[in-house]
Amino acid sequence: MMLDSNLIIYAARPEYPGLRRLIAVRSPAVSAISVVEVLGYHKLSELDRRHFEAFFAAANILPVSDAVVTRAVSLRQSRKMSLGDALVAATALVFGRELLTCNVKDFAGVPGLVVVDPLAAGDPT
Repeated sequence: MMLDSNLIIYAARPEYPGLRRLIAVRSPAVSAISVVEVLGYHKLSELDRRHFEAFFAAANILPVSDAVVTRAVSLRQSRKMSLGDALVAATALVFGRELLTCNVKDFAGVPGLVVVDPLAAGDPT
């Protein structure tokens, strides 16, 4: 299992205690791209920055390897996809992880990629 950046951000919000529990129990991996997307946000507050840095320090961060780059190139050649989404999808595929995200449509139709929205029915219990 691998978390997309949006779920990392949502988990920091008080209205998602079930998502936080799911992350604590299942210890999903994250892409190195999510580190850049989340910590690179230019309006990140100091408190949020510290929270996310602590999260990433404890997380299993999957690297952008040569295989991930090759797969991302292939994905972008075959469909319209943002660079970040292609790298996240490629990371999940190369490392054999299902991708948890709220942006299911961004990853629709990627062959072999299992995409799950854990918030589709509300906050997980």
